[in-house]
Amino acid sequence: MLASILSYAQNNEIIKNYIKTYCGIAVEEMQRTGVPAAIKLAQGIHETMAGQSPLVMKSNNHFGIKCKEGYAGPYVLHDDDAPNERFMKYESADQSYKDHSDFLKNRSRYAALFELDPTDYKGWAYGLKKAGYATHSKYPQLLINFIEKYNLEDYTLMGLGRLAFNDDVKTYFAKASNAAPALMEEVPAISYPENDFLINNTKVIFAKAGSSLNDIARSYNIPLSRLYDMNDFGLPADKVKKGTLIFLQLKRTVSDKAYHEVQAGESIYDIAQAEGIRLESLLKYNNLSKFDSPTIGTKLKLRDDKTSLVKN
Repeated sequence: MLASILSYAQNNEIIKNYIKTYCGIAVEEMQRTGVPAAIKLAQGIHETMAGQSPLVMKSNNHFGIKCKEGYAGPYVLHDDDAPNERFMKYESADQSYKDHSDFLKNRSRYAALFELDPTDYKGWAYGLKKAGYATHSKYPQLLINFIEKYNLEDYTLMGLGRLAFNDDVKTYFAKASNAAPALMEEVPAISYPENDFLINNTKVIFAKAGSSLNDIARSYNIPLSRLYDMNDFGLPADKVKKGTLIFLQLKRTVSDKAYHEVQAGESIYDIAQAEGIRLESLLKYNNLSKFDSPTIGTKLKLRDDKTSLVKN
């Protein structure tokens, strides 16, 4: 009896330590993509045995994400539904947390979840099961139990700004700010010219965070609606939220390059802009939808195998 009590207490402390370690990135990812922090932490606890599972130990894979067809990046072999299945291998836990957010955000089968109130953790838990995230019959109840037992909903409220950050979340954001000042200042990974230049033989500029799209359109004598179309913008916006490429001509349907290898944090839209190719063309060549999120290391085609390299 004493042994079982000690084992329970140890397990309880392991879970609390997992929450303490990853609550900051969970809140940050909620603010970036809308995946509730409570749900993300509960999934992480369950999928990794609170950071103790063999899979997470050898791969930093906190959400059991498997390699998709065509993936050519790092992976580990792990027995799951079948022996020796290929699972994503990440350089860090943060990378895994970000890829999980993009996985949910950019796949059509999870789209209905983002229409729920982020505080509806029960709706999210049952919705994940319904969408096919997990096969375990009690998956929703497991997540709900973790959320209610360890007050994980507090982290969702922090992500929404309805509750002040606790010390653990404050520490995470302070460390992230000190470790990546360039990221906080919206400095691009690539150094772009100050004036207009060419990508894939198409005129483009790099607009810093806060730049006015109206001002850009006026400066280059382009109707604002046309600027939206040329850049595959969805809902109209006035200002650029983060540093980004803005094309001043209609992008091409093909590229001289054969493929683009997906990097950490890149969305389908990011890749279309970086390569100067129309989003609809990129989706067509790779049999993707706009909700899909290709995994890190995947090689996306930038032209059809049968397409002439004469761009239009």
